[in-house]
Amino acid sequence: LIANTIAGGYDFISNAFTANDGGGRDADPSDPGDWETAGQCFAGSPARNSSWHGTHVAGIAAAVTNNASGVAGMAFNARILPVRAVGRCGGTVADLADAVTWSSGGVVAGVPSVGANKANVINMSLGGAGACGATMQNAINGAVGRGVPVVVAAGNSNADASGFTPAGCANTIVVGTHRHTGSFYGEKEPFSNYGSAVDLSAPGYSIGSTWNAGTTVPGAATYAYKSGTSMSAPHVAGVVAMMMSKPTADCLPAACETTLKATVDGFMGPVQYWIGGGRLNAFRALN
Repeated sequence: LIANTIAGGYDFISNAFTANDGGGRDADPSDPGDWETAGQCFAGSPARNSSWHGTHVAGIAAAVTNNASGVAGMAFNARILPVRAVGRCGGTVADLADAVTWSSGGVVAGVPSVGANKANVINMSLGGAGACGATMQNAINGAVGRGVPVVVAAGNSNADASGFTPAGCANTIVVGTHRHTGSFYGEKEPFSNYGSAVDLSAPGYSIGSTWNAGTTVPGAATYAYKSGTSMSAPHVAGVVAMMMSKPTADCLPAACETTLKATVDGFMGPVQYWIGGGRLNAFRALN
């Protein structure tokens, strides 16, 4: 369960069709489902059930823990600031950039301030093909300038992460997925993007987390196993949240990234694809 870890939030999806909740931007960040009928998104696109992607990612980062139920979140005392930026058939860079700006305490015209619920770390388990453009880069630079690290999934196309947004953007902590077996040797999961843009790796194969039983609209709360760099990124974002929970000054984004990279479990021997210098080690990062 993650219900008692929710803090505010906002729906930044400007297109009513994409939002799938009867309107555009509003103060309700709940996910109505992103199901599609055949041909809705593009000619020949298949029908799909709702993905409940954000629910799964949020549970990895901060599911309620020590309650004899379900799964344990990484930063189990952290709160989630739910921000919708993509929905049915995807989304726009403009909406995503505004979401990053607002979450980090920046000003977005026509949207009330995030106030005391300002994020301490942003997780973006999403992406699309194409090099990082000025709109997305400026939003990330603004967040980092306000002291908020931005953790990004490398992507699942078995390709160089630099050719994707936001994984190819500067000032991000980009997370790939190592193999669930033999990971000491720097092998990546076949789906994981790779390359010099990737900073470190984390678990992302068959990860159990919070889920929803509804095929279209929300149904009963449940759990499911999913794979992807989307599952790796919240492991790292959760560790950053734990780092910031310690009774010392919060690390600035560059120092957070340096600490994460300096405390990984280093890969043994040569690696075929660069997915960072090693695997996330939460214990060492926190110490």
